[in-house]
Amino acid sequence: MSQRNSQSAKTAARERLRQERERQAKRDKAKRQVIVAASIVGVLAVVFGVSYLIVQKSKPTGWDAAKTAKVVAPANTTGTNGTTVVVGKDTASKTLKVYEDPRCPVCAQFEQTVGSTVRKDIDDGKFKFQYVGATFIDGHDNGEGSKNALSALGAALNVSPEAFLDYKSALYSAKWHPDETEDKFKDDSYLIQVADTVPALKNNTKFQDAVKKGTYDAWAMAMSKTFDDNKEGVQGTPTFVMDGKKLNDGNPLLTVADFNRVVDAALKG
Repeated sequence: MSQRNSQSAKTAARERLRQERERQAKRDKAKRQVIVAASIVGVLAVVFGVSYLIVQKSKPTGWDAAKTAKVVAPANTTGTNGTTVVVGKDTASKTLKVYEDPRCPVCAQFEQTVGSTVRKDIDDGKFKFQYVGATFIDGHDNGEGSKNALSALGAALNVSPEAFLDYKSALYSAKWHPDETEDKFKDDSYLIQVADTVPALKNNTKFQDAVKKGTYDAWAMAMSKTFDDNKEGVQGTPTFVMDGKKLNDGNPLLTVADFNRVVDAALKG
């Protein structure tokens, strides 16, 4: 073999070796890029997963979600979000506005002693009755009963104004109204059990479905906000207002005589 051929062979061998090293370097680089890319994807997946869980956990649920949910207003209501609830004859010249919390023990006392008188006055056209529901008692013990009962009252109102008044009376009755420290109204089954004592609601599947599904939960929160935002200075329940003036101003009207005296004076005023 000549020296020239030997040199050419060496040069060719070196070139092949260089090319093979370049190809291997490219393969190694590509592998590193795949590994890095996979690592980034993995990290991003973890970050996304954690972020998703954080977002999901931070989303309002239950009654917090109901505060901003779209309001489904019951039938027999008017005003913004259906929060104006007025029952009575059109011929009645004045309206008695009543602020109540479903869990309120004094409201229950009032209903048990004066409720039949109020109902008769409504039926006789002495005044129209405007209901404003509050839920502040839930805030005392992180409860849900006032809100849940108010939602159920919305379901009863959707049936008829009469069913609403009858159901409200049943909830406040001595048999069914729990002690203020017991949050029984948070249970749908209990609210339905009480409703079965009202003829228009007994075995009423439409009413029961609305209670179970929380159809009027957002309405209950909107109604509760009208209590919180009231311009009449009402801070407790039960409070009675006529012509924009508080009739009892914090003092409960727990006898028929006291109620008639105060209301009759307001009707004349």
